[in-house]
Amino acid sequence: MNLIYTTIEQGLIYTILGIGVFLTYKVLDIADLSVDSTFPFGALLFAKLATLGLNPILGTVGTFVLGTLTGLLAAVLCIGLKIKPLLAGILNMTILYSINLRINGKANVSLGQTDTIFDYFTVGNRYWDRIIVMVIIVVIVKILVDIYLKTESGYMLVATGDNKSLVRSLGESANKYVIIGLMLSNGLVALSGALLSQSQKFADMQMGPGTIVIALASIIIGDTIFRYRNIRGTTRVLMGAIIYKLINAIALEAGLQPSDFKMVTGIIVVLFIAYNNTYASWQIKKISRRRL
Repeated sequence: MNLIYTTIEQGLIYTILGIGVFLTYKVLDIADLSVDSTFPFGALLFAKLATLGLNPILGTVGTFVLGTLTGLLAAVLCIGLKIKPLLAGILNMTILYSINLRINGKANVSLGQTDTIFDYFTVGNRYWDRIIVMVIIVVIVKILVDIYLKTESGYMLVATGDNKSLVRSLGESANKYVIIGLMLSNGLVALSGALLSQSQKFADMQMGPGTIVIALASIIIGDTIFRYRNIRGTTRVLMGAIIYKLINAIALEAGLQPSDFKMVTGIIVVLFIAYNNTYASWQIKKISRRRL
């Protein structure tokens, strides 16, 4: 039962990570590799704020706000310096690596004696306490993102990912919405890192590598399983993240070591992409045969 509780809790934490990457990968159609450093940035930054005595709620919100600056840095590299998005993400990730080390002066920080956001809600069962807190946070984040995507700015953000020329023809700057998307995305990724550090009671540089693959796994799994369901993209990410964590839990119960999880994540992504490609090819052949 403890494994199930932990799986649900971490699935909810990774949902916020997935929604952040969803904004760049699915909405803006940008491969932002900054995620692998932005995630531990959020964790280490929260640890710094917490050890300074800042209220954990304010620290968590502050992590999101400061996390948006990492997206701004990516935007400066990508738009201001005309660097290709993929390379800009790699450079941003490299720069943030050193910044992350500077935040606390060391690669890992214990939060064992520090209050966290999970300490503000108790019903008697610590596992349910944490899940309820995460459900509340995820619902708030999801609703705010969904509401934003329905605004004029949100529609322009989506249009920027689909067709930048159309946005320019409407008298708007496509670059402005790329900046907004990158900032929101990295802010959410940093928020997810802060929540994971509070859940695990420590922040570490090694929380970063492979984070982008976890987010992509959540997105791809959700899109594949619920492709014909009339549900929002953020809801698909939520379901995909929880299913992803359930697969990891099953792998752990089957005897795999935690060190094998990155391999498992890679295999999951490959299998779902292969399935999608095969299914798409089958659909094209099916349509072609009907026309004949």
